[in-house]
Amino acid sequence: MPKPGPGLRLIDVAQRAGVSLATASRALAGRDGVSEEVANRVRQVSRELGYVANPFARTLAGGASSTVGLIVHQVDDPYFSEIAGGVIKLADEQNLLVQICHSGRDPAHELRQIRNLIAQRVGIILVAGSGYHDPHAEAEARAVLAAYQQGGGRVAVIGRHALGADAVLPDNQAGGHALAAHLLELGHRRIAVVAGTPGLNTVIDRTAGIAAALSDHGLSLSGMPVVHTDFVREGGRVATDRILRDHPEVTAIIALNDAMAMGVLATLRERGIAVPDRMSVVGFDDVSVAADLAPSLTTIRLPMTDMGRMALELALKPKASRPRRRPTGHQLIVRDSTGPAIS
Repeated sequence: MPKPGPGLRLIDVAQRAGVSLATASRALAGRDGVSEEVANRVRQVSRELGYVANPFARTLAGGASSTVGLIVHQVDDPYFSEIAGGVIKLADEQNLLVQICHSGRDPAHELRQIRNLIAQRVGIILVAGSGYHDPHAEAEARAVLAAYQQGGGRVAVIGRHALGADAVLPDNQAGGHALAAHLLELGHRRIAVVAGTPGLNTVIDRTAGIAAALSDHGLSLSGMPVVHTDFVREGGRVATDRILRDHPEVTAIIALNDAMAMGVLATLRERGIAVPDRMSVVGFDDVSVAADLAPSLTTIRLPMTDMGRMALELALKPKASRPRRRPTGHQLIVRDSTGPAIS
């Protein structure tokens, strides 16, 4: 007789009950196509043997290979739209469907979305967007995804996470360094940072790059205004209002994503503050509209569409013995929103 425990398989239950593997699976899942007598017998044998169904394996067995679940922080952020475009293009080539979910940069909501996707029998889960600095914030999601992968599911992430999965890693720290170095070369020393939501690894890494560039010039980030607001366009507006009110001496603003930079530019335009003659502004990501803003935005280019494709490519590969890492590189794109510091 097979022994109860993690090594006990559904095939053991099926053989003991004298039914096929498919019949045993349907009986334990409560699906149609099995008589009540047979279903009761399978359930009784399952109890006697101490069999515990693997919910991840069961959902995957129901046709998971045709759907990819993509979780993004903000569905209306062009950064995530371009990542989604890369995922969708490769998925279409592979005859896969993509279901997009929104987490709102809330780890509890992200966990709910992960569980919902598993319940809907997706075969691949992609998590796009920053992980969280507090390792406890992702501990439960990591455990759920580990069990999901053990049952045959595949996972990949975009950003620095603690989820134990293959990862595409945006060049956040080096990009932050390049932005600050560009402004310093233009003579700016009174620089403010619109830093977005605190506790996100993306914010931490990009800010660390800025701090390193300042240190190269004998300066410290602690002596500069750093304003944390929501990582969206409106957050850029709110932060700019605070900077202009509390730090009128500032000559350059670094926004840690392009969405916030758009809010910065809009506020400066409403206030009649010339860019870049009076204030230089930089962003991060190089979303598709960055070149069409007025003035066009100096920013760090990340290959966002390729990042989405890279994440799905990793997930389509067989699971490795340890998580794989794929860096993205970055490029400083200088446009009209930066100029020499005012004297």
